Amino acid sequence: MIKVIGVRFRKAGKIYYFDPAGMDIEQGQHVIVETARGVEYGLVVLGVKEVAEDEVVQPLKQVIRVATAEDDETSLKNKEKEKKAFQICLEKIKKHGLEMKLIDTEYTFDNNKVLFYFTADGRIDFRELVKDLAAIFKTRIELRQIGVRDETKAVGGIGTCGRSLCCHTFLSDFAPVSIKMAKDQNLSLNPTKISGVCGRLMCCLKNEEDIYEELNSKLPNVGDIVTTDEGLKGEVISVTALRQNVKVIVEINDEKEIREYKVDRLKFKPKRRKENLNISDAELKELEALERQEGKSKFDD
Repeated sequence: MIKVIGVRFRKAGKIYYFDPAGMDIEQGQHVIVETARGVEYGLVVLGVKEVAEDEVVQPLKQVIRVATAEDDETSLKNKEKEKKAFQICLEKIKKHGLEMKLIDTEYTFDNNKVLFYFTADGRIDFRELVKDLAAIFKTRIELRQIGVRDETKAVGGIGTCGRSLCCHTFLSDFAPVSIKMAKDQNLSLNPTKISGVCGRLMCCLKNEEDIYEELNSKLPNVGDIVTTDEGLKGEVISVTALRQNVKVIVEINDEKEIREYKVDRLKFKPKRRKENLNISDAELKELEALERQEGKSKFDD
């Protein structure tokens, strides 16, 4: 076991481990650390704790120091410089007539590099733009093309649930999301209702997928023939995964009646789950296109 602290950086969602180097570092403090991009200013989100060596990427780098008041001031100055750099880059993009949308700007803590994040439909020849920016800022320039999910993660917003977007507040990575997840959770398969602000399938579909898979595995399919504990046979017309309830059409005295049963009151043969989505071809194609979109965040190195 080794002692580590968990640090998060402003533009990256992941938590990175560092060696506290014997310092008494607490959650909520800022620290100065060395990363692959150079010296960085990060927030401690996990205080000193012990983890197995195979849980960290070796070699584990040491914390340089707990951030001083001067370091805090430098970070604030960098934020102001980023705003100015953003406006300058916008002007240069317009000057060169480039079909790209600037999303965010970032200075590394040591000012050795300025990163410009943008979205575009295809490849962009930004060599002349980089030359212009390098001449103005007198430092290394990196233009990084990101996806629409990364754009939403950077900008933030409010989801259909009324809360701040998960990707902007706590998600470190984008997990793959599929149409099957929405189907398993009995959600409307209308693309506009299961898509997030970014236009891709909502990340939160992944959150409860495991429990829905487990609950659905205990239920019959719609259309299955089941036998009740009363000895009645009938066809399943709907199921409720969370309540484990099943609605069945049964025949009593030559009359059909809809009754609701707990699944443990029914006998049925487990069958392979049906994937009949019951949606139009156009909607299916749109959903499949959403499902194929890239899921990994490009903000993290």
